[in-house]
Amino acid sequence: MSERGDAREHDPAELGATVAALTADDIEPGRRRQLLSRLVGQARVRGLGDLFKPRAAVRWMVDTVTEVAPHVPVRDLATLRRHFEGLDDEALADRLVRNAARATAGVGAAGGGVAAVEWTVTPTLLSAPVLLAAETVAVVAIELKLVGELHEVYGVVLPEGRGQRAVALVQAWATQRGISPMMPGAGVGAVLGTAARRELRDTLLRRFGRNLTTLGPFLTGAAVASYLNRRATRGLGDQVRDDLRRKRRELPVPPRALPDVS
Repeated sequence: MSERGDAREHDPAELGATVAALTADDIEPGRRRQLLSRLVGQARVRGLGDLFKPRAAVRWMVDTVTEVAPHVPVRDLATLRRHFEGLDDEALADRLVRNAARATAGVGAAGGGVAAVEWTVTPTLLSAPVLLAAETVAVVAIELKLVGELHEVYGVVLPEGRGQRAVALVQAWATQRGISPMMPGAGVGAVLGTAARRELRDTLLRRFGRNLTTLGPFLTGAAVASYLNRRATRGLGDQVRDDLRRKRRELPVPPRALPDVS
């Protein structure tokens, strides 16, 4: 690859664009495999070369998730209403969870498909940890988008500013809870704290381990990874929705305007 090509792969905006494209609701399977392969290439260039050290892979995933989180496209409520006309809040949330689960299932299928090819050419199995790390980051990005849009649906306001919003989303994803609307200063700094990074690392490690199913021979890995991704995304969506419903009930009721007696 040329120096110019390397520079593009190292550009956070290029990586963010790849991840953002993977979060779209409807992607053709071929296009999804293409994007995932591009993400694998970007992972290699960006320093995930020590393939047989899981800690290095997890550290790369933590750094990459925090880097791409500001690029995840979260639609505001008005945009969601336009895209899904006629749905009330609960029906809209159902649709968002369903679409996200379908998207993460698609990533699992795409990763399994890539792995199925690699099983036929033994030397390329050396790239398996890179594929797993890239697949995990893609799934997390889709789920970050889901978490952000569920906040919009349930009226729990995210922090302003891409950096603060990204940190809030990452923490909400790692804990599978909504952000606290009553504590606007909590957990929305521009940089993840040590405890938050540890929580993110532990959650990513569990996801990374689950994605080992991608490496099943032929297309068995694709089927299992697709099913597990779909189930996990639905579980995340349900937990976040339950928490956001509770938080919305706790929001203070705005005072009513006094009647005009003039």
